[in-house]
Amino acid sequence: MLTSCEKETIETLPKDRITEESAFQDPERIHLAMLGVYDAAQTGFYSGAQRGYPFGAASTAQADMRGEDMLNVAAFYAFTYEGTFNATTTLNNVYMWETLYGLINKANIMIAGAQTAAEAGVITQEEANSYEGEARFLRALAHHELLVNFARPYNETSDASHMGVPYRRTAVNDPASVDEAKAQGRHTVKESYAFLLEDLDFAENNITATELTRASKGAAIALKTRVKLHMRDWAGVIQEADKIVSGSETFTSPIGNYALTASPEGPFVGNKGNSESIFSILNSTDDNPGTNAALPVMYAGDGRALVAISPIIWNKSFWPVDDLRRTKLTGDFFDGEIYTTKYRDTDSWSDNTPIIRYAEVLLNMAEAIARTEGVTDKALALLNSVRGRATSEEYVTSGASADYLNISDANDLLQAIMNERRIEFLAEGMRWKDIHRTAKNGEFGVSGVPAKVAYGAVTTEDWEAGSDELRADLFKSIPAIPYEDDRFLWPIPTSETTTNPVLAAQQNPGY
Repeated sequence: MLTSCEKETIETLPKDRITEESAFQDPERIHLAMLGVYDAAQTGFYSGAQRGYPFGAASTAQADMRGEDMLNVAAFYAFTYEGTFNATTTLNNVYMWETLYGLINKANIMIAGAQTAAEAGVITQEEANSYEGEARFLRALAHHELLVNFARPYNETSDASHMGVPYRRTAVNDPASVDEAKAQGRHTVKESYAFLLEDLDFAENNITATELTRASKGAAIALKTRVKLHMRDWAGVIQEADKIVSGSETFTSPIGNYALTASPEGPFVGNKGNSESIFSILNSTDDNPGTNAALPVMYAGDGRALVAISPIIWNKSFWPVDDLRRTKLTGDFFDGEIYTTKYRDTDSWSDNTPIIRYAEVLLNMAEAIARTEGVTDKALALLNSVRGRATSEEYVTSGASADYLNISDANDLLQAIMNERRIEFLAEGMRWKDIHRTAKNGEFGVSGVPAKVAYGAVTTEDWEAGSDELRADLFKSIPAIPYEDDRFLWPIPTSETTTNPVLAAQQNPGY
């Protein structure tokens, strides 16, 4: 397990390598083994080096590049941004698949090792279950990332019987398990989501850790609200959110003491600890995705400035011009080109990668209520709790001074929630997830991979906040890809299909 594992783990041990067997022989090494699984979530191996695949930076950047609200400035994410990927485009989809399954395998080894250690009396059963809960949380997170990139959404078929991904729940660590893995096919989407929820239920009930960069009970519940949103299980979203959302106008959580920060920049100014961040991937000065991957390098205008905010979202009138998320979380660094300032450590690249924030839970719950009950005081309050800390222009059911603020029916409310998600989670890799789960029905104006602007076609005058204007030729410079198009999904990498004939026969269409 740990022969190519977490840097800190290796460096703190008396030897530079430890075997899988010895990794679980004493409590200290078991703890370090768990940290090794988190490190696999942060930086998997990439062409012999360590980069931000899957969750240290790559899941954020790749998901943003599949959407339209962030602008690709360089060639780093061109395959994803332009929809020209194939089964061998290693800079994009291939390493996401490989490092996600690398993380999953380390999680599976951790589960088996922790339980074996408990049986041997090395750690208590409670400690083993907590470690297993953390590993199962990461396993669920990784499989969900695979599902939103390599499988059609849950509602593609009425019973979710279409192909999902191989949900791997046992360690691949000897010749027999390697042979078994080489013959494993894809579970259905329904089966995959059932395994996800099983993992997250176990995590919720057994994890004792509480740190921001460790899986926790609250993080498992929060992730379930996301997963059930993708399943369109609106009642399930509300049921899970009820565990960590209390109040009527100001919302807090009895588990984890989560609450929105007073201002929208709070989760980023206080990146290492704040009331709103539920789970983040640890980055530090000594251990981060590096100059070719770290989010402050890629996204910051005073970094390498490789990912800008697109005029597509910047110019939308549903985003008020004086919204604090414009004035506090963005900057004009190149005479009109707009970049996010969410990732601020451009010197040491130590910003944690946000995975789940309390704002998402509140908006997940608001959407689920709107889907089931229509316009209610609570749904509006949840939406306005996120919006209201950034602008006085909140949504109401009547009496607003501007037409776009009026909510007259459930469709208006759902559109307002989706608009708010685009603003609130800009540059956090959430846009593709929302497109994926809503594209089949063409909800909220999206029915596939949206049209984008090409960096070379943009002039600095194209960023006009709140104008609702965009040159037609600019908007169409990278055409939309319809939902029915094969390119809505990534292909399973050749590195997998050449060794697994079952998956080769189950390759996504068109590849």
